[in-house]
Amino acid sequence: MALQCGIVGLPNVGKSTLFNCLSNAKAQAANFPFCTIEPNVGVITVPDARLNTLTDLVKPQRVVPNTIEIVDIAGLVKGASKGEGLGNQFLGNIRNTDAIIHVLRCFDDGNVVHVDGSVDPVRDKEIIDTELQLKDLDTVIKRIQKVEKMAKTGGDKDAKRTYEILSVVNQHLASGKSARTAPITEEDFEFIADLALLTVKPVLYVCNVDEASVNTGNSYVDRVRETVKEENAEVLVISAQIESEIAQLDSYEERQLFLEDLGLTESGVNKLIRAAYKLLDLATYFTAGVQEVRAWTIEKGFTAPQAAGVIHTDFEKGFIRAEVIKFEDFVNFGSEAAVKEAGKLSVEGKAYIVQDGDIMHFRFNV
Repeated sequence: MALQCGIVGLPNVGKSTLFNCLSNAKAQAANFPFCTIEPNVGVITVPDARLNTLTDLVKPQRVVPNTIEIVDIAGLVKGASKGEGLGNQFLGNIRNTDAIIHVLRCFDDGNVVHVDGSVDPVRDKEIIDTELQLKDLDTVIKRIQKVEKMAKTGGDKDAKRTYEILSVVNQHLASGKSARTAPITEEDFEFIADLALLTVKPVLYVCNVDEASVNTGNSYVDRVRETVKEENAEVLVISAQIESEIAQLDSYEERQLFLEDLGLTESGVNKLIRAAYKLLDLATYFTAGVQEVRAWTIEKGFTAPQAAGVIHTDFEKGFIRAEVIKFEDFVNFGSEAAVKEAGKLSVEGKAYIVQDGDIMHFRFNV
């Protein structure tokens, strides 16, 4: 599943440096605005200790982890919703992503210029929020104008319902709030899904701090947490500078020693990738055999046939049954054969909801 998270932020907040650490692709990280002109796309491996465990047990010829795509989107300025700077391009690139990683500068450094002359992550957040909200407001108003007449004069129930939903969202956006927090149901959102509103997308706020604040945070981080507490959004604290230094180390052992010296148990990049995966509301199931151990990405709530369809559409069309082993059982018994002998392999039908960590084998006929 080619799902994308877009990294956004004002110029010079550290998002391109962070992108470089995340991805094999390289964005230019320079001390001036708009160093990232075109969106850079990187395919990111999702760290999962379960995959390593299965690999040790099965010893396959090949291992394939989960991946997600990260897009480094050009820096934004005030007026983007009206086409200022790289506004139209920026907003268009965000529209194509499934979730937003919003990087906020939470460190002081006189050598790194800020586009607005001072460090204020809450102001920076509000600048981007406002531009996205204004763009959505324009989109919603145009749709209201289109359906209003049908809703008020005709017998089109869907048009009337859409008009009512849009009116609520319009009022919400006009009050300076994002559409994702509008007082409407998930079913209501489906009525306006084709608008692809920017502020409906889930957001992860990444506070880019200095080395001294990476464990404890700082007053900037505290202000961000206080500001977003009503948004049901996660806040992650990372030092892009530390992550950049980690990325330059050659071996896993060197990276671990570096982290230990800083009092850290794992890199911020690993935390960010897992948080992005969670943000997209994804789950993982595995296939495990001597030829290949592989992690597969699915949306939470997928049925067994839907999960099979991620491998190949024929698997879903001709689905017969799924043979399922729980990850814990595979680890406890050590092999598929031992699991079967212990009677711990279950056979599931079309209604089975795949659980995160399931090890699966599909039977199908096309």
